[in-house]
Amino acid sequence: MANVTISVDETVLRRARIRALEQGTSVNQVLSEYLARYAAADAGARALDRFLELARGTTASSGSGGRTWTRDDAHGRAGIP
Repeated sequence: MANVTISVDETVLRRARIRALEQGTSVNQVLSEYLARYAAADAGARALDRFLELARGTTASSGSGGRTWTRDDAHGRAGIP
């Protein structure tokens, strides 16, 4: 784990500490979790871009007649009200 130094307005930090205490956590933990989500969002966006690139390059299809099954068929619920 690495240490990070940031500059924050004293009033904002005081209010953040109070809120963190009320939630049973710390400002450090809140920031750490936020940064993890922030970093993961970028990885997720890159993965989605790669998936879409692969999907556009495929020749797969449901055939000339299109699909002949329903969502209920696929989930074994055909004929169930």
